[in-house]
Amino acid sequence: QVWWGRFYRDILVDLKEAKRLIAADITLAEATRKNQTAIADIMQVYTYTILINTFGDIPYTEALDYTILNPKYDDSKTVSDDLFSRLNADIAALNVAGSGFDAKSDLVYGNIASETARVNAWVKFANALKIRMAMVIVDADAAKSKTAVEEADQKAFTSATDNALFLYSKTTPNTNPIWVDLIQSNRQDFIAGSTLVNKLKSLNDPRLSLFFKPNDAGVYEGGTLGSNNTFSNYAKVSDRVTAPDFPAILLDYVETEFYRAEAVERGFAITGSAAAHYNNAIRASILYWGGTNAMADDYLLKPEVAYATATGNYKEKIGTQKWIALNNRGYEAWLEVRRLDYPKLVAPATAKSGFPNRFAYPSNEQTLNKANYTDAAAKVGGDKVETKLFWDKN
Repeated sequence: QVWWGRFYRDILVDLKEAKRLIAADITLAEATRKNQTAIADIMQVYTYTILINTFGDIPYTEALDYTILNPKYDDSKTVSDDLFSRLNADIAALNVAGSGFDAKSDLVYGNIASETARVNAWVKFANALKIRMAMVIVDADAAKSKTAVEEADQKAFTSATDNALFLYSKTTPNTNPIWVDLIQSNRQDFIAGSTLVNKLKSLNDPRLSLFFKPNDAGVYEGGTLGSNNTFSNYAKVSDRVTAPDFPAILLDYVETEFYRAEAVERGFAITGSAAAHYNNAIRASILYWGGTNAMADDYLLKPEVAYATATGNYKEKIGTQKWIALNNRGYEAWLEVRRLDYPKLVAPATAKSGFPNRFAYPSNEQTLNKANYTDAAAKVGGDKVETKLFWDKN
């Protein structure tokens, strides 16, 4: 309910209004107007991809029309195809010789001083997003995925300096929501889970102490998922994560390099080897979290981590390390586990369902938009969390 409402009401509607205001602003140069409109639309595309990858079929063509009280649900594959078309048009519309949003208004790349460089950062972001979108559908439409990845590869992120970060403030009310939930609210009910902690310990992963801080006895122990856990006995998220200005990652170099590694394994025409992109991703993750190149060097030499000797096929190797690197990014980690089917996660003893491949539609859709909800639920194969989405073929 909350997820659905925030994406439609608080993001998509606001972006629609932003585009209206951009179009109506007579003070803008035409090149600036085109860049700003393209950037706003890129963020709408980004948002819609999360919705279709979370629910399946969703209101799309009628979603943001306030005169339509009961919007129809559109087929998620059809929506996906249209989002590719929109994104391609946005990329073509961006002109790095022109201006975009000023530094104060750009909440993602506002820390870049040059207006031209900010627009170029959005070009890279859009192409990295195109790679993500393409790799999501790879098992459903390998040809389309291959074309899109190869088109975007050389124009997407090339280093961590390209990361798309939502920049929070050190002072309220624009602070990191994790700080708000855990520190400002003084909550003591959020601990590290044993699944990730045990994996990090088994690999002697240097990110263990960067992701988490130990329990009251100075030991890194993860709590049992789905169970009551005594707060003092288990590791907690690190002070870095709970800092008031810790940024949210929208899309980053680490994720993009893992996609490139996978694309190479799938036979796409991508420069570099799968192992090189895999290594780049892991190194960038360790550095992002405050580790050193020396830590990364040692870690990548471990037989259980090195690409040539790590356990399993490429999906298991990439999937396991990507899952680790996506710490604190729940949606992206869930997306990758569904796509790659690795790592193999064990359900808690108290699980209420099978593995969740999607979210069920919110209850207010079932009551306020009943006919369209019923039709959509039937088309996706049943409004159940276990129902797989169109791209999830394995």
